[in-house]
This record gives sequence, C-alpha cells and structure tokens, in this order.
Amino acid sequence: MAREPRAPGGGGGTNAAVITKTRPATKRPKLYRVLLLNDDYTPMEFVIEVLERFFNKDRDGATHIMLHVHHNGVGECGVYTYEVAETKVTQVMDFARKHQHPLQCVMEEK
Repeated sequence: MAREPRAPGGGGGTNAAVITKTRPATKRPKLYRVLLLNDDYTPMEFVIEVLERFFNKDRDGATHIMLHVHHNGVGECGVYTYEVAETKVTQVMDFARKHQHPLQCVMEEK
C-alpha cells in the first residue's frame, strides 16, 4: 500500500498562524478641576442650587461644598475632561449672571 506524502512538519493537520493585532497606545485625557470662588454677595442658597443643578450634588453634598467655599475661599465642584469642565464653568457663569450674582467659577488642570 502506497502512502501519500505528508506536509512538512509532520502532524498531518493544517498549518495555522497566530495573528496578533496591535493597538496604538492611547493616553488618558487630562483632567480639570472645576472650582467655585467665594464672594461677599452671592447668597449661600444660590450656591447650593448651582451645585445641585450643574454638578448633580445632593443637598448635603452641596451644603458641604458651599460651606467649604465660604470658609476657605475656594472649593472643588468636580473633576472632568477639558470640554466638560469648560461647559460647566460656562453654564455656572451664565446662570449666575442671569440671576445678577457675581459668583465666579473657574477650572484648573489637575
């Protein structure tokens, strides 16, 4: 009985290759802190409303941040990517101006 020639490498199976896919390394985006600055004119209740409305803080969390701003001159509302932080600052500033309050909101790189 004659035998058929085998593929090189023996084994009689198929030759399989492993394909690896490389991904380019992606960097995490820079983060920015959104800060409220204390002033002598904006009512505390207004600051709490801002924190609840634009930063999704509950009443206790908003009150805590407001008191921190009041006692320390500045307080962090949240940490976001650049675009989100910029939007939050703009929203807060527009809302404060609309209600005739001098509240200041800024962002800084973390």
